[in-house]
Amino acid sequence: MAKIKVPSIKILRILIITGFLIPGSLNNGKLVAQTEVMAWSNITGIRVDGQLMEFESSLRVVSGNWMNINSTNRERQRPKYDRDGNKQTVNTKIGAISFSQIVEDIGIGSTKVTINASSEADTTIEGAFFSIYLPDRIYSDGEIRVKNGSSSGKSLKISSIKPVDNARPFKVSSKGLIVETGKIKLDIDFDKTSNILIRNEPGTDGIQLYIRLLNSRIKKGDSSAKTITIKSSGEIDHSPVEIAINSHNPGRKFEGLGGNFRLQNPTTDPQVIDYCLDNMRVAWGRVEMPWAFWHPDENSDPIGEAEAGKLNPRVHAAMMMAQRLTKTGMPVIISDWSAPAWVILGDPRDAFRNRSKGIYGYQLNPDKTEKIYRSIGDYIQYMKDNYGVEADMFSFNESDLGINVRHTGKEHAEFIKGLGAHLSKRGLATKLLLGDNSDATTFDFIIPAMNDPETHKYIGAVSFHSWRGCTDETLKKWAGAARELNLPLIVGEGSTDAAAWNYPEIFSEESFAFYEINLYTRILSTCEPISILQWQLTADYSLLTGAGIFGTQGPLLPTQRFWNLKQLSATPSESFALPLKSSKDGINCAAFGNIARGEYTLHIVNNGASCQASVTGIPEGVSSLEIFVTDKTKGMEKVGEAIVTDGRTEFTLQKAGFTTLIGRK
Repeated sequence: MAKIKVPSIKILRILIITGFLIPGSLNNGKLVAQTEVMAWSNITGIRVDGQLMEFESSLRVVSGNWMNINSTNRERQRPKYDRDGNKQTVNTKIGAISFSQIVEDIGIGSTKVTINASSEADTTIEGAFFSIYLPDRIYSDGEIRVKNGSSSGKSLKISSIKPVDNARPFKVSSKGLIVETGKIKLDIDFDKTSNILIRNEPGTDGIQLYIRLLNSRIKKGDSSAKTITIKSSGEIDHSPVEIAINSHNPGRKFEGLGGNFRLQNPTTDPQVIDYCLDNMRVAWGRVEMPWAFWHPDENSDPIGEAEAGKLNPRVHAAMMMAQRLTKTGMPVIISDWSAPAWVILGDPRDAFRNRSKGIYGYQLNPDKTEKIYRSIGDYIQYMKDNYGVEADMFSFNESDLGINVRHTGKEHAEFIKGLGAHLSKRGLATKLLLGDNSDATTFDFIIPAMNDPETHKYIGAVSFHSWRGCTDETLKKWAGAARELNLPLIVGEGSTDAAAWNYPEIFSEESFAFYEINLYTRILSTCEPISILQWQLTADYSLLTGAGIFGTQGPLLPTQRFWNLKQLSATPSESFALPLKSSKDGINCAAFGNIARGEYTLHIVNNGASCQASVTGIPEGVSSLEIFVTDKTKGMEKVGEAIVTDGRTEFTLQKAGFTTLIGRK
């Protein structure tokens, strides 16, 4: 394990006290509520003793007789997120309606939500609302009670609310509601009497409480303000978890955490890259091939230009980055985001100016196919001859979507065959990535190539990006594709929110770090990829803060996300996935073993309260396991050792955190 460069303990303590390293904050010396707020404004619940009292709020504008419901959600708006101590602020806009929402932690299990809504134009709608979603899996056996107001004392069984009632939804006028099930209670108060609609909307598997902010006929400049206090309480689940590992049936190889190194910020990138490479084991790398700068003129010879001293500085920087990664021994993927104007149909600006119409990127010109192959081949050849880097694989970044080259599935298959054959004829070992899709959800994009045996000899790995839609069902499709082709699976870009660069303060939030490591652990267990390549190990989506990154000042410091990934990267190289079972929902696990060296690792993400954990199936010869924890206050901190007896150990699994057990024979 590499020696980590960290600030002194004294500095760390100061940062913890000021709330820098703790997304939840301190109030009069007491830890208060930990309200999870997404950067687009939705509250996903309040943590009490590590357990999330779950619900989901949203801001909504409803029109067309309730046929059009526009709500805040990931990548639907352009929100601005900010944290100041206990307060999280989001400013966003839906149509002509602007919203400012401040969420303030005010006590254990309690939060205050202050919302200002205003209209920038005359408009007629059904209304603007603050909505609270109550999922059936938690609230179906509960009831809603009206605390005061014209409907005071009224009680409504949640199971009695049906979609057919939406034509004439339940309406109450009140200053407060209580939502209660056998295990959770939400006590909701309004600063003034409010009109509430209760709806069971088809396809949502739950009900929505609509709290009105603006009425239907709105004039430009109309505004309203509302303060809502939510107190959450309920049963804290400390029940034990049993994790059973099958070390006798290893799966596919996991070589370790990887990273993207697309250079975009010349001032701040170098320090972040240095820190990450110096302080965590990085097993795979992906760099940009700046094709548009390599061969801007169709009639020029790019290798000749480069040899004449005219190599574009951006190309040189990208090749140097690839060389640096290669020196460490890691495989390197090169990916292209943009194409020279001469190789495409239309104008390069088409990659951006038609996005409002749902059209992304541009198509390659089929009349230039052979020149395209030669141009890309020249890049790969020049990098090999002059920088000592033979790229393991090549891809167009997210060509299923068009960021920025756009292919159909069939065109993707044809391109794999064409470029693959060209590179092979030149004696280059570089293969192509199958997919490198924008999302797990666009799986069908790779089917034409999978069904064409002529592509298979040119494919080096299957790849998708983890931004959206990574349900277990979808992930299993990708795992199945890799197994069918007998190729490695790579998560070419790993993270959870592709729009997060718009609101970079979210990168330091505990909730963001938690969702990310949860996703990675599920992917590792479900898909068994050879690597997950973090987006990025540069200043873009940075794992570090300070030193001018996204405007943050002070010393360069690791965030919780860095510690999560450093802890994940501690998985020994050349490990194989080990099947396992967990007895408890809300706990995600992934296990690995390097059987030849007798090294074993178990990663556990606990989404709830602390509990006793027992692990069975630990291989003979492993007598103890070191326990490391990353959470809002700990950064890969060793918290103890678990003694193993007859292949079994027990320990206390800490609340709302990422725990790793490492053992060696």
